[in-house]
Amino acid sequence: MTLQVDILNPKATKLLQNLADLNLISIKGSKEDDFLKIIKKLRSRASSNPLSLEEITKEVESVRAKRYAKEKK
Repeated sequence: MTLQVDILNPKATKLLQNLADLNLISIKGSKEDDFLKIIKKLRSRASSNPLSLEEITKEVESVRAKRYAKEKK
């Protein structure tokens, strides 16, 4: 049986390692974390539908304008 466990307290890591040392459980690192999966997905979308320099510039200017408007308040 395989379970995914999210460790909330660092003390639990030591407990799990002790169980592994006793050959009661097996600990395997994940091959990819969720962040890397998201990055790969975004990169594949970007490569199939690349933005033009004009579109990127327009988006950057829009974000800067919004940020500047917030700072003035």
